[in-house]
Amino acid sequence: MATFWRPEPEMWDTLREAVPGILADQREDGRFGTAPWTCLDQHRIFHLAAAWSLENSPWFHDDEVLAAIVRGGDALIGAQDNEGMWTFLKKDYSEWGQIYMPWTYSRWIRAYMLARSGMDGEARARWNAALELGFEGISKTCLSHVHNIPTHHAMSLYCAGMVFERQDWKTQAEEFIHEVVAAQSPYGWWTENVGPVVSYNYVYSDAMGVYYKLSGDGRVIEALERAARFHRNYTYPDGSAVETVDERNAYNSEVRPGNPGFSHTATGRGYLARQHRLFLEAGGKFDVDYAAHMLLYAGDGEIEEMEDDRDGRTYAMGGDALIVSRKPWFLSLSAYCCPLDENRFRQDRQNFVSIFHESTGLIVGGGNTKLQPLWSTFSVGDTSLMRHTPGDADPDFGPFEGLAHIPDRAEIRADEACPGIDLHYGADVGRVTLVPRGDSQLLLILESSGISESGMEAHVTLIPHLREALRSSTGERAELQTDIVEWTGADGAWFEHAGWRLSLPAGARLVWPALPHNAYTKGGEAGVGQARLVLALPFGEDRSRYELSLDILQE
Repeated sequence: MATFWRPEPEMWDTLREAVPGILADQREDGRFGTAPWTCLDQHRIFHLAAAWSLENSPWFHDDEVLAAIVRGGDALIGAQDNEGMWTFLKKDYSEWGQIYMPWTYSRWIRAYMLARSGMDGEARARWNAALELGFEGISKTCLSHVHNIPTHHAMSLYCAGMVFERQDWKTQAEEFIHEVVAAQSPYGWWTENVGPVVSYNYVYSDAMGVYYKLSGDGRVIEALERAARFHRNYTYPDGSAVETVDERNAYNSEVRPGNPGFSHTATGRGYLARQHRLFLEAGGKFDVDYAAHMLLYAGDGEIEEMEDDRDGRTYAMGGDALIVSRKPWFLSLSAYCCPLDENRFRQDRQNFVSIFHESTGLIVGGGNTKLQPLWSTFSVGDTSLMRHTPGDADPDFGPFEGLAHIPDRAEIRADEACPGIDLHYGADVGRVTLVPRGDSQLLLILESSGISESGMEAHVTLIPHLREALRSSTGERAELQTDIVEWTGADGAWFEHAGWRLSLPAGARLVWPALPHNAYTKGGEAGVGQARLVLALPFGEDRSRYELSLDILQE
């Protein structure tokens, strides 16, 4: 097994294959991409700059590539407003105001750093004026608090300080990056409200990895090491990120390869080696942006191998989160709780249990959203009181009188044989217990000690596979891409999907699709691919416990 990591040859292949298409895509006005044009389309100048500047590239110091870079940057100049900002326009034509787009300024200044030696005086003068305008604005307005976007801005401001010999910008960026390091949890993550932001944690480590490559500032290495250990623990065996503790993003089944930040420690390189192997085995192809970043900013060196979990492994973040991994099961529990937040991107902390099996992938869980109480592990009251109207760009996110769908507090029961969690909703308590029984069966026990008259209900959120049918013990069948499901349970009933089978007990109902609020569309609209299949289990005077059998189907 490899004990040394460096960027794979496939990254060079990606860059070489991408350049002709990028050149062909550029229009006479220097713009790339399809209508509507956005500043993000111009990220291709960074990819071209990588190809122009890397000595092993067929386009090393190529005049055609250099001319395309200049035209691409000039298109950004033409779209700037008087303060150096662009309109944040998305491909769905929604507008989100004026912005110093961090991802674009970052790539533009780094493209300039790589290619300016070949540019003529007039082009350099145009770019100097436009970039200095933008970075003056970034310096004055964009580094006010620790967050993933300001962290990326700080990295690019440091680069701008190098390019323009602005020690004040370099110092400002250094000081901000050190604030980011100080704000990191001892467990290796950054928060933007309460608990980790798993997906955006990659943004922090990416920015700090590039900053380290540019600056050699050793004060960030320990933070990169902690971040790598966090992601090693909070990545499923198939390479997808564990969503249970994420306050920003729901589950995404794709393998997340990594970023340059992981490459500067042995722990992180071990993570990259595994992630890249899984990515390539799944038929993945590195995109050109990733390849350019890794070829330019990644380190190389010895790796720390990732441990095998056949004999069992637990990992706890204090009393707030627990991983129990015993192949083929991987169980994740979160006890992070917080009040509802009006910020559309801070999700309701409502879903606290994830169940993964190596033969099926993630089965139960999927993360959090807003305005969808059926995604809550438990709810107390009338779930119809909370719903999202697609197209409403400024909804009321609650709370709503008559419904509690997030707990006041939670306690994890850290028993490796049968881990669980207790969730408190005022005087009502919901309890979840997970009991693995060998490699192909797990008992999922849901209990209520509710005393209110509003009624408590448990919800088991299940990950859909849209191309696979849903079947029941009664012979019912549904196609998730087209059908609506409202099945009711019975004694001894079950349903199966995507390689697993789950009990459908009397009193239960199976609901599809339970759509989320999509924070990344202006009106919150979500497609069926973002929905959850939900088993709803009501409690009452005659029913305070459900014991469900989750069985892995043998081929």
